Amino acid sequence: MSSSTHRNELGDFLKARRKELGPAEVGLAEGGGRRRVTGLRREEVALLASISTDYYTRIEQGRRQASAPVLDTIARVLRLGEDERAYMLELAGKDTSRPRRQAPQKVQPQLRQLLDNLTNVPAMVLGRRMDVLAWNPLAAALLGDFDHIPDKQRNYVRMVFLNPSVRALYRDWTEVAQTGVAQLRMEAARDPKDPRLTALVGELSMRDEDFRRWWGAHRVATRGMGTKVLRHPVAGDLTLDWNTLTCVTDPDQQLVTYTAEPGTPSYDALRILASWTASAAGADRAGPAAR
Repeated sequence: MSSSTHRNELGDFLKARRKELGPAEVGLAEGGGRRRVTGLRREEVALLASISTDYYTRIEQGRRQASAPVLDTIARVLRLGEDERAYMLELAGKDTSRPRRQAPQKVQPQLRQLLDNLTNVPAMVLGRRMDVLAWNPLAAALLGDFDHIPDKQRNYVRMVFLNPSVRALYRDWTEVAQTGVAQLRMEAARDPKDPRLTALVGELSMRDEDFRRWWGAHRVATRGMGTKVLRHPVAGDLTLDWNTLTCVTDPDQQLVTYTAEPGTPSYDALRILASWTASAAGADRAGPAAR
């Protein structure tokens, strides 16, 4: 992705955000007559940001680089959240602290050891582009057999959109998928020249209309925490809390865990699934003679 394309992304993002705000929401009068545009006009954003309309227009059109303070002011005017502000700064080239690395990722040994010891908690390690780098047996039992997915296709967002069994797993699929797209958008801002990310976005855009529409909405999010509702073929209905832990030695690797509130049906079902997974693994290690 060229620098000009990145500037176009910034313009598209700013236009998408200002279209979502009406004048009354930011303290401006609606004015008489019918508005020709949805949301705020460029001149209204410029007025609120105390810059000229020409200056803001040039920023939105990619013909002028804005300073970090000006971008911060625009972020406040457009009511951007922290994730959206960080995304905007990435697109504008104002946050260069994150290294751009293209070498293939390998799971950190400490994370691998931690995964191996999490026997009752489904967990996986996500890397750049939301690639699944490693997982424990319970995560495979919960989300699907990652071993049967080719390395280049072992991507969480790709699985959510294109793997029928994973897609059917989430009762709140739309929310899960939209969050995945928003997180992938953030990845694109951090490393716009990543050819594998470009190929992934191209494939998903061609094969799924929802992805194409949501990608065009320019929503962004970082990996954090939340709740997912699953309909598992073995464990039944599950409501699980997910959380993200960032690896200190490689911030591009994050451990994602799934837990349930003790005493709930989901907690009991997850323990049953863990027991079933351990029994199946033991039988596999014992070989045919044990069956």
